[in-house]
Amino acid sequence: MKVSDVMTAKPEYLDVNASIREAAMRMKETGRGFTPVADNEKLVGIITDRDIAVRATAEGKSADEKVGSIATGKVLYCYADDNIHDVLQNMHDQQVQRLVVLNNEKNKDLAGVITLGDIASVCNNDDMSRRVVTACRHYH
Repeated sequence: MKVSDVMTAKPEYLDVNASIREAAMRMKETGRGFTPVADNEKLVGIITDRDIAVRATAEGKSADEKVGSIATGKVLYCYADDNIHDVLQNMHDQQVQRLVVLNNEKNKDLAGVITLGDIASVCNNDDMSRRVVTACRHYH
Protein backbone atom coordinates (compact mmCIF):
# COMPACT_ATOMS: atom_id res chain seq x y z
CA MET A 1 0.00 0.00 0.00
CA LYS A 2 1.24 3.48 -0.85
CA VAL A 3 1.10 6.69 1.15
CA SER A 4 -1.21 8.25 -1.45
CA ASP A 5 -3.81 5.58 -0.63
CA VAL A 6 -4.30 6.80 2.95
CA MET A 7 -2.93 10.34 3.30
CA THR A 8 -4.97 13.49 3.76
CA ALA A 9 -4.59 15.12 0.37
CA LYS A 10 -4.13 18.85 -0.20
CA PRO A 11 -3.83 19.88 3.44
CA GLU A 12 -4.31 23.43 4.61
CA TYR A 13 -1.17 25.37 5.33
CA LEU A 14 -0.42 28.64 7.02
CA ASP A 15 1.56 31.49 5.58
CA VAL A 16 4.82 32.09 7.44
CA ASN A 17 3.55 35.60 8.26
CA ALA A 18 0.32 34.42 9.92
CA SER A 19 0.07 35.14 13.62
CA ILE A 20 0.44 32.55 16.35
CA ARG A 21 -3.15 33.40 17.34
CA GLU A 22 -4.35 32.65 13.80
CA ALA A 23 -2.52 29.30 13.90
CA ALA A 24 -4.16 28.39 17.20
CA MET A 25 -7.59 29.44 15.93
CA ARG A 26 -7.21 27.36 12.73
CA MET A 27 -6.11 24.33 14.76
CA LYS A 28 -9.13 24.76 17.04
CA GLU A 29 -11.52 25.12 14.09
CA THR A 30 -10.17 22.10 12.23
CA GLY A 31 -9.40 19.89 15.23
CA ARG A 32 -5.79 19.48 14.10
CA GLY A 33 -2.60 19.83 16.06
CA PHE A 34 -0.27 20.07 13.06
CA THR A 35 -0.12 22.48 10.14
CA PRO A 36 2.48 22.98 7.40
CA VAL A 37 3.91 26.51 7.10
CA ALA A 38 4.71 28.02 3.71
CA ASP A 39 6.37 31.11 2.30
CA ASN A 40 4.95 31.96 -1.12
CA GLU A 41 3.62 28.38 -1.38
CA LYS A 42 7.08 26.93 -0.64
CA LEU A 43 7.06 24.65 2.41
CA VAL A 44 9.38 26.14 5.05
CA GLY A 45 8.30 24.43 8.26
CA ILE A 46 5.55 23.01 10.37
CA ILE A 47 3.78 24.19 13.46
CA THR A 48 2.19 22.01 16.10
CA ASP A 49 0.01 22.70 19.10
CA ARG A 50 3.08 21.75 21.14
CA ASP A 51 5.11 24.48 19.39
CA ILE A 52 2.46 26.99 20.43
CA ALA A 53 2.59 25.78 24.04
CA VAL A 54 6.35 25.34 24.39
CA ARG A 55 7.86 27.89 22.00
CA ALA A 56 5.28 30.62 22.30
CA THR A 57 3.34 30.54 25.56
CA ALA A 58 6.13 29.16 27.77
CA GLU A 59 8.59 31.70 26.34
CA GLY A 60 6.18 34.63 26.75
CA LYS A 61 5.77 35.40 23.05
CA SER A 62 2.87 37.53 21.96
CA ALA A 63 0.01 35.77 20.18
CA ASP A 64 0.42 38.44 17.50
CA GLU A 65 3.96 37.35 16.61
CA LYS A 66 4.48 35.55 13.32
CA VAL A 67 4.06 31.82 13.23
CA GLY A 68 7.41 31.61 11.44
CA SER A 69 9.12 32.60 14.70
CA ILE A 70 8.08 29.35 16.40
CA ALA A 71 7.66 26.92 13.50
CA THR A 72 9.88 23.87 13.30
CA GLY A 73 12.14 24.45 10.32
CA LYS A 74 13.21 20.85 9.87
CA VAL A 75 10.38 19.31 7.87
CA LEU A 76 10.16 15.52 8.05
CA TYR A 77 8.54 14.12 4.95
CA CYS A 78 7.89 11.17 2.71
CA TYR A 79 6.70 10.83 -0.87
CA ALA A 80 3.21 9.97 -2.09
CA ASP A 81 4.42 6.76 -3.75
CA ASP A 82 6.37 5.50 -0.69
CA ASN A 83 5.36 2.17 0.82
CA ILE A 84 3.41 2.39 4.09
CA HIS A 85 5.75 -0.08 5.80
CA ASP A 86 8.76 2.13 5.01
CA VAL A 87 6.91 5.20 6.27
CA LEU A 88 6.00 3.47 9.53
CA GLN A 89 9.66 2.61 10.06
CA ASN A 90 10.61 6.23 9.32
CA MET A 91 8.02 7.49 11.84
CA HIS A 92 9.37 5.08 14.42
CA ASP A 93 12.99 6.10 13.76
CA GLN A 94 12.16 9.84 13.86
CA GLN A 95 9.75 9.43 16.81
CA VAL A 96 6.93 11.32 15.12
CA GLN A 97 3.24 10.66 14.59
CA ARG A 98 2.88 12.41 11.24
CA LEU A 99 4.81 13.37 8.14
CA VAL A 100 4.33 15.87 5.37
CA VAL A 101 3.80 14.14 2.03
CA LEU A 102 5.53 15.53 -1.06
CA ASN A 103 4.39 14.55 -4.53
CA ASN A 104 7.75 13.32 -5.84
CA GLU A 105 11.52 13.77 -5.60
CA LYS A 106 11.68 16.04 -8.65
CA ASN A 107 9.47 19.00 -7.76
CA LYS A 108 8.63 18.26 -4.09
CA ASP A 109 5.23 19.97 -4.01
CA LEU A 110 3.10 19.58 -0.88
CA ALA A 111 0.69 16.74 -1.63
CA GLY A 112 -0.67 15.85 1.79
CA VAL A 113 -0.08 14.73 5.35
CA ILE A 114 0.03 11.19 6.70
CA THR A 115 -0.48 10.25 10.34
CA LEU A 116 -0.23 7.09 12.37
CA GLY A 117 -4.00 7.33 12.65
CA ASP A 118 -4.36 7.29 8.86
CA ILE A 119 -2.26 4.14 8.70
CA ALA A 120 -4.02 2.51 11.65
CA SER A 121 -7.38 3.05 9.94
CA VAL A 122 -6.34 0.71 7.10
CA CYS A 123 -4.59 -1.97 9.14
CA ASN A 124 -5.77 -5.18 7.59
CA ASN A 125 -3.39 -7.68 9.11
CA ASP A 126 -1.52 -8.41 12.30
CA ASP A 127 1.85 -7.41 10.82
CA MET A 128 0.66 -3.91 9.93
CA SER A 129 -1.01 -3.53 13.33
CA ARG A 130 2.22 -4.52 15.09
CA ARG A 131 4.15 -1.96 13.04
CA VAL A 132 1.76 0.81 14.09
CA VAL A 133 2.07 -0.22 17.74
CA THR A 134 5.87 -0.29 17.45
CA ALA A 135 5.89 3.19 15.90
CA CYS A 136 3.79 4.47 18.84
CA ARG A 137 5.79 2.85 21.63
CA HIS A 138 7.91 5.86 22.51
CA TYR A 139 4.76 7.79 23.51
CA HIS A 140 4.04 5.48 26.46
